[in-house]
Amino acid sequence: REHKQELGVRIPRPLGRGPSQFIPEKEILQIGKEDAHIHALFEEAFAALGRLDNITLLMVFHPQYLHSFLKTQHYLLQMDGPLPLYFRHYIGIMAAARHQCSYLVNLHVDDFLQVGGDRKWLSGLEFAPQKLQNLGELNKILAHRPWLLTKDHIERLLKAEEHSWSLAELIHAVVLLTHYHSLASFAFGCGISPEIHTEGGHTFRPPSVSNYCACDIANGNSGLEEVSVLTAEKSLLSFSEKVIKQPKKKTRQSRLYENTENVARFRNRSFKSIKKKKCFFLIATGDEDSLPNRDVSRHFEDTSYGYKDFSRRGEHVPTLRAQDYNWEDHGFSLVNRLYPDVGQWLDDKFQIAYNLTYNTMAMHKDVDTSMLRRAVWNYIHCMFGIRYDDYDYIEINQLLDHGFKVYIKTVVCSPEKTTKKMYDSFWRQFKHSEKVHVNLLLMEARMQAELLYALRAITRYMT
Repeated sequence: REHKQELGVRIPRPLGRGPSQFIPEKEILQIGKEDAHIHALFEEAFAALGRLDNITLLMVFHPQYLHSFLKTQHYLLQMDGPLPLYFRHYIGIMAAARHQCSYLVNLHVDDFLQVGGDRKWLSGLEFAPQKLQNLGELNKILAHRPWLLTKDHIERLLKAEEHSWSLAELIHAVVLLTHYHSLASFAFGCGISPEIHTEGGHTFRPPSVSNYCACDIANGNSGLEEVSVLTAEKSLLSFSEKVIKQPKKKTRQSRLYENTENVARFRNRSFKSIKKKKCFFLIATGDEDSLPNRDVSRHFEDTSYGYKDFSRRGEHVPTLRAQDYNWEDHGFSLVNRLYPDVGQWLDDKFQIAYNLTYNTMAMHKDVDTSMLRRAVWNYIHCMFGIRYDDYDYIEINQLLDHGFKVYIKTVVCSPEKTTKKMYDSFWRQFKHSEKVHVNLLLMEARMQAELLYALRAITRYMT
């Protein structure tokens, strides 16, 4: 570097934000530094996804949950199911775009192309097949006002004269939509930074390029100059080579994925794709403290549609009484019947998030946190119009202060509006790992609420 400076060569300045803009990088990197179990989780995540993304690096604060999350996501995206692989990733793009989550959109653009998706679809929803376009209304309502979903919405999808959905396909699509709506909440709630290869990550940006998303790169419209920097390629390849050189015996001992052929295939595909790609290095400009704001609105319709309070003056929408329709007695069996095994994966994930505890709060040990966890969960369901007859809602106001409730409502209902100030202002004395735990609760409670309304509408259609 010094030699290049002496020669008068301009050296781009890296943006070293780390995996999160809310949590110090050094704290994240300390997680499980000497923990063999966490290292195994990292290896399995890389083998399945072809990357070790920032979501994984944040969730590893809670390895038990991460284990369940990776299994579920792997099943939804990679294993046998009603929908083709490229449909799954495109639905992920549609769902994430609904909350302007360019982070998730960019991840799935690359995945979509790798599994054979048509580049033209990335130009906008109107370029996708009519069958996917028909999903736009369901995507919109589920993301923002799921209580408005009716059996008529379901019927229009299942009985379309052309491009109709089967029940099994629709269940798969619903689970994917709710998964990525809620994952967008987690991404914004934790201030997750863009990945290394996308704008705003550990990269550089040329002055001539602004406000693009990975979709543009995929379409060849980025206008980026490719710069040959060996150290960048080494940093990308170091982890992949370490994982891929693991002996096959390690794969057979995998606790996450039993299908060893799939694991091997994804390892090889990931390594080849990383070797084949060149790194984009960009010159840094603009405000380093602001989140990159890229236009992903091409992937959904009715951009003005958003969350509105469930109970509004002059409006009356009946609440969903949990005693009449709930996950344990109704939703679980319907999902499992139409999309085998997914109900069990989801149930495990819900249970782990809800029951996860280390019996600590800030500096205090041997604390029973069950009342607090239930208050958070039920507050979220209450915002979506789901009520439990056996719960005393006074507890919510007793346990959750105003600032915390503002944070919860923002992350769950309008995640794109979450700020670092909001994150910093709640539970000031608590550890970052505890705040990540809160975001896991918010994510899973939201997903379950959306699922309940969708599954209830499907049940009413079927009966």
